[in-house]
Amino acid sequence: MEYDVVVVGGGPSGLTAAIHLKQLAAEKGEELAVCLIEKGSEIGAHILSGACLEPHTLAELFPDWKERGAPLHTPVVEDRLLFLTQQTSYRLPVPPTMHNQGNYVISLGNFCRWLGEQAEELGVEIYAGFAGAEVLYDDDGAVAGVATGDMGRDVNGQPTDAFEPGVELRAKQTIFAEGCRGSLTKTLFERFKLREGADPQTYGIGIKELWEIDPAKFKPGLTMHTVGWPMDFSTYGGSFLYHFEDNKVAVGFVVGLDYQNPWLSPFDEFQRFKTHPDIRSTFEGGRRLAYGARALNEGGLQSLPKLTFPGGVLIGDTAGFLNVPKVKGTHTAMKSAMLAAKSVFEQLASETPSAEAVSYTSRFKESWLHEELYRVRNIRPAFRAGLVLGFAYGALDTYLFRGKAPWTLHNHADHSALKPAAEYDKIEYPKPDGKISFDKLSSVFISNTNHAEGQPCHLKLRDASVPMKVNWPVYSGPEARFCPAGVYEYVGEGEERRLQINSQNCVHCKTCDIKDPTQNIDWVVPEGGGGPNYPGM
Repeated sequence: MEYDVVVVGGGPSGLTAAIHLKQLAAEKGEELAVCLIEKGSEIGAHILSGACLEPHTLAELFPDWKERGAPLHTPVVEDRLLFLTQQTSYRLPVPPTMHNQGNYVISLGNFCRWLGEQAEELGVEIYAGFAGAEVLYDDDGAVAGVATGDMGRDVNGQPTDAFEPGVELRAKQTIFAEGCRGSLTKTLFERFKLREGADPQTYGIGIKELWEIDPAKFKPGLTMHTVGWPMDFSTYGGSFLYHFEDNKVAVGFVVGLDYQNPWLSPFDEFQRFKTHPDIRSTFEGGRRLAYGARALNEGGLQSLPKLTFPGGVLIGDTAGFLNVPKVKGTHTAMKSAMLAAKSVFEQLASETPSAEAVSYTSRFKESWLHEELYRVRNIRPAFRAGLVLGFAYGALDTYLFRGKAPWTLHNHADHSALKPAAEYDKIEYPKPDGKISFDKLSSVFISNTNHAEGQPCHLKLRDASVPMKVNWPVYSGPEARFCPAGVYEYVGEGEERRLQINSQNCVHCKTCDIKDPTQNIDWVVPEGGGGPNYPGM
């Protein structure tokens, strides 16, 4: 199938790019064939974020977004920042970067569903349930589109009676909007050396639940963040609680994946966090509705790769445009998409089009997006020195240097931070009570995760001997703890012990691909339509 542009990924950036391309074509009275594929069963199925939306970019894309019925129903009315100890909490001043006046608490999944409707009205062809499994190249080595994954192969990769081959979607330009740690994007990094000169990307894992709480405790428009307990002072992490609509509260916990202690379990830290006396009361008498997890980019400006290459561009979280100190990435992802769309459109409209939309990079450097990321570039890296020094540096950078410090702090790869298990005491997590705290399998159940039976495992071990040669003896099997979905499990005893991969549980968070200390796990797409089906996350 031939198109002018193929967009890989139906998140905020991918949908924004597709929409803006059609807007630009309409302004010029031209036809532009745009196709967007999404590996989730529907637009929004795999979308997970806090989320508190800064509507700046939305207003650039659709000045009439209110009249169009954009699902922004809960304006922020109050910000809170708490420092937690094990038994009490202390109110902290909210840094300017975290102020939310004029922002909205939303379901990002529902926001993407709305963006999908706008895209289809403009003529974008959207194919949900189709995973981009392979990058296509032309004879000159430029990207020429993508191929979707085959359906109906058995566990050994052989065709079954239900076999359907993937489809080649060929395009003059391909926009990669896969989100954090995109499986196709990783191959582009290698082929085109896009990460040369950039710091390693760093990540966090965000784990989220959606609750319906007692109406007497509901405060629409309240956004609250916490730092401190249950994290120690050397581990980056914190929480969010956002009250939005219909007595619903989004609660989540983020742990920086540069943590050192292999006994740490981000999932169990999140469950323990909810038992804090000043947090537990919000959820007592309430009902947990949904669960999910997703990795997020935290490297900032100095970890951005080269954004363009022959035949395509990178946008959104697949490149790493998240503003960590602001705790927001949707408006930045959408802005990167608009900048890229403008350059791609001009490149296609040129009488002598080049293979690479190079003006995207210069547009980015001249935009408010670059300025915003430049001003906060040093804050997240400073926390590698610990919570206290991180806060001290953040205050210095924000109030004295105003983001213009004459130096840049650098990032280091997260997987290299993990230390041997023998250097730490094992963390004994409390047993879940089934009311406020829960286990992994009951959590995965309410993520509505499903993968077709019998398909090839999409979690590939580059060397099957590494788990028992390295990960178990040195790190005591950290896969079983850093995965928030019970995918990795060491079974058996003694010489019979082995790593079992329960791939049907996978919520597509990509944490294993990031944090595995030997970088032995390669996350690739399963059959399209598989994975979680998040309702309103």
